[in-house]
Amino acid sequence: MRLTHSPIRALIILFLLTSILSIYSLTVGAIPIDTLQVVSSLFGTQEEFQTRLVVTEIRLPRLLIGLLVGAGLAVSGAALQGLFRNPLADPALVGVSSGAALAAVSVIVLGSSILSEWVIFWGFFALPFAAFLGGLLVTWLIYHVATKDGRTDVGLMLLTGIAINAIAGAAIGILTYIASDEELRTLTFWSMGSIASASWQDLSIAALPILIAVFAMPYFSRPLNAFLMGEAVTSHMGFNVKKMKWGVITLTALSVGAAVSVSGIISFIGLVAPHIVRLILGPDHRWVLPGSALVGAILVVSSDMFARTILAPAELSIGIVMSAIGGPFFLWLLIQRRSRTGF
Repeated sequence: MRLTHSPIRALIILFLLTSILSIYSLTVGAIPIDTLQVVSSLFGTQEEFQTRLVVTEIRLPRLLIGLLVGAGLAVSGAALQGLFRNPLADPALVGVSSGAALAAVSVIVLGSSILSEWVIFWGFFALPFAAFLGGLLVTWLIYHVATKDGRTDVGLMLLTGIAINAIAGAAIGILTYIASDEELRTLTFWSMGSIASASWQDLSIAALPILIAVFAMPYFSRPLNAFLMGEAVTSHMGFNVKKMKWGVITLTALSVGAAVSVSGIISFIGLVAPHIVRLILGPDHRWVLPGSALVGAILVVSSDMFARTILAPAELSIGIVMSAIGGPFFLWLLIQRRSRTGF
């Protein structure tokens, strides 16, 4: 049942759910901490050093990065689906995440040799900026390969994504082969998609680009709504189509690049979250974009809690959890699409 008559109320409920889930996530882990201890740690009144350290230095940056990564990937997925006018577009499925990952892995492995000058020049931002450029290049490539005369061929889009994922996977494999033991451990953990090693430094790197994308993307909500009726209609309605395309592509690359640089590849967030929001609020991007940010944050934080408790004290990666959820969901979407087209 859609609640299109009360989108504000639905967004408030999602925000409250996100807030409650966030507080609860700070209590979950190998060391059980109750809610009062969490609150006192956050406000600096907790006397026990170990509890305060776990909350403020381990769980809190992990939570904040989870919220940012989920919101950034979900908003990017919703925007790509509007740009391609296809509900199957997702940063990971169409190769945007792989392009960002390849650039990031290149910095990790080659940062002390071929790319040393890049790392020296950009410092802490060397990896996220490289990921942004990788995502930008791939997004631009996919759009120009799969779109002709304002129409996007979904089959060609997905095949392009498969090709890019394969190329990026091969290149990452080569870089993994030449990586040192320390770099290999980093790559193995990072490539599965995880925020277990999140730190305040990671947050300082990823927060600004993701927040810029999340808060700037709604600026394109009205042209994205018009774009659902075709590029020509959008132009006749007075919107600058070229500006809209490059704005969405740039913000998507910025968000995905920053997310991938701190969490690795987490698939299906950008696919599942927008679909859940559309079932609740309908297709209007004025509500889909902020709603997707909240649902994406909920998905990542929930997956992270599940990942760190199901096999405690060991941890699964969020990438594995989301693949287990998103894979069947994607298959269901394909079956639904087949039923509607009669093919």
